[in-house]
Amino acid sequence: MKALVINCTLKKSPETSNTEALFRAVTGQLEKDGVEIDVVRAVDLDIAPGVVSEAVHDGDAWPGVHERILASEILVIATPTWLGQPSSVAKRVMERMSGMMSETDDDGVPAAYNRVAGVVVTGNEDGAHHVISEITGGLQDIGYTVPGQAWTYWNQGPGPGPSFLEGGSGHDWSRRTARAMAANLLGVARALEARPLGPPPQ
Repeated sequence: MKALVINCTLKKSPETSNTEALFRAVTGQLEKDGVEIDVVRAVDLDIAPGVVSEAVHDGDAWPGVHERILASEILVIATPTWLGQPSSVAKRVMERMSGMMSETDDDGVPAAYNRVAGVVVTGNEDGAHHVISEITGGLQDIGYTVPGQAWTYWNQGPGPGPSFLEGGSGHDWSRRTARAMAANLLGVARALEARPLGPPPQ
C-alpha cells in the first residue's frame, strides 16, 4: 500500500512548513502500519494552469505528479488556510486533478475509483472546516472515496497568532485526530483493495 501527500504550502524547500509538521502525524501512523509514503511539495514544481493530465507547456511538472497519484492508493492533500480558503497551490493541484475525471482503465473503471483521500489543514486563522469541505467535495467529484473523519486540522483561533510550530494550543488533539485519520484511510483502502468498485453501470 502506498500513500502520496501533496503538500500545498506556499513555502519552497527547504523552508520549514507548518503544514508538513502536522501531516507527518498522519504519515507516521501510516508508516507504522506498513504503508510506503511519497511526498510532493507542489510549490517547488512548475505546475501550469489547466484541467488536463498532459503537459500544458515544456517543463510542466504535472504529468510526473499525475503518475505518482496513480501509483498511490491513498492521497492526502495538505494545505494552509489563507482568507478562509485553501492555498492557491492547493487550488492549482485540484484544478489539474480534474483531468482525471475523464480517465479510465482498460475495463472502464474511473482512474480515481478504489482510491481513498483525506485532507490536512493548518493556519493561524479559522476556516478549516470550509477548506476540508471544498477539497473533499472536489476529490469525491473526481471519484475518490473519502472515509469518515479523513481529516485533521489545527488553527490558532480568532485573531492573529502563532503558527503551528510556534505555539498555541490544541496540538495533542490535532495529532490524535491525525492518527485516527490515518487508520480510517488505511481501513477503507484495504476494504476497496479486497472488494474493488467496478465500472459505473451504462
